[in-house]
Amino acid sequence: MSRAYLVTEKGAAAELVDRDLSEIFGDDESADTTGTVDLEVLATSVNYKDGMALTGRPGIVRRYPLVPGIDVVGRVTASRASAFSIGDVVLLNGDGLGETRHGGLAEHARVRADALLPLPEGLTPEQAAAIGTAGFTSMLAVLALADAGVEPDDGEVLVTGAAGGVGSIAIALLAGRGYSVVASSGRAEAEGDYLRRLGAARVIDRSVLADDEGGPLQKATWAGAVDSVGSRTLATVLAQTRYGGTVVACGLAQGSDLPTTVLPFILRSVTLTGANSVEAPRALRERAWAALAEELDLELLDSLTTTVGFEDVPAVAERILAGEVRGRTVVRVGA
Repeated sequence: MSRAYLVTEKGAAAELVDRDLSEIFGDDESADTTGTVDLEVLATSVNYKDGMALTGRPGIVRRYPLVPGIDVVGRVTASRASAFSIGDVVLLNGDGLGETRHGGLAEHARVRADALLPLPEGLTPEQAAAIGTAGFTSMLAVLALADAGVEPDDGEVLVTGAAGGVGSIAIALLAGRGYSVVASSGRAEAEGDYLRRLGAARVIDRSVLADDEGGPLQKATWAGAVDSVGSRTLATVLAQTRYGGTVVACGLAQGSDLPTTVLPFILRSVTLTGANSVEAPRALRERAWAALAEELDLELLDSLTTTVGFEDVPAVAERILAGEVRGRTVVRVGA
């Protein structure tokens, strides 16, 4: 038997159920389990996507029934892949978890071995869950900026949605690499001390970036940016990016539209790229997690992490969607 949050139909909120594993994952005698690994879940997290799935919002869950949870850290209990053995502690982000494949908000999980990684040395399961998809996405964005040639001496780097999971860890990672980080937040006054503690050099209110009167080209300000907001905010960030700068898009909290023109790309040679945590190939996953384990200040990570119990997940989901949660929320599942 396994406790799990289960979304059974479109538009329905997830229910906490206690069911036989075969009911959740299918009968092993008839289901194709080649290359899969079974886990005792040790820890997971609650992200914005999870909040939407848990509360029945559209756009996340694509098959029913489904266990939500886009992150999982667990101990191998059965392996059908030579790369992993019983007792190994492993982690997985993305790869369709919580969207098209059963995710981590359960006491047991079955995942694809191809996307699974060993727990990096020096990280506890709770810390790996705290990093999760948000931290993984943040590192993908930081690597994208560095690979595009954005250097710390080039000028200020903007992070939007700064108090969220992606934004918080992006600030810490960028500051650790020596960048001068500007944090944009909808609660700039209330969150200012928190964001500066993460490493932000200065904090601005998000309303500054939501102005739709500024035009397609504005004062050249940012050497680069990590944007988790999208829509008008991303358009303004592009309009304010300096010649040759790079903007990494990794979220759409404001919307998926992009009301801009080609002018930033043609007249300033601005690059707009993305950070996709779901489809990231294994080599990039390994690179990003190795960098996270080496660079992220774990004491700082612990300070921005809140740990909750399994039964607290629905309430946390509502608070995340309401914008009342900052930093990272870890769910302690196993002993």
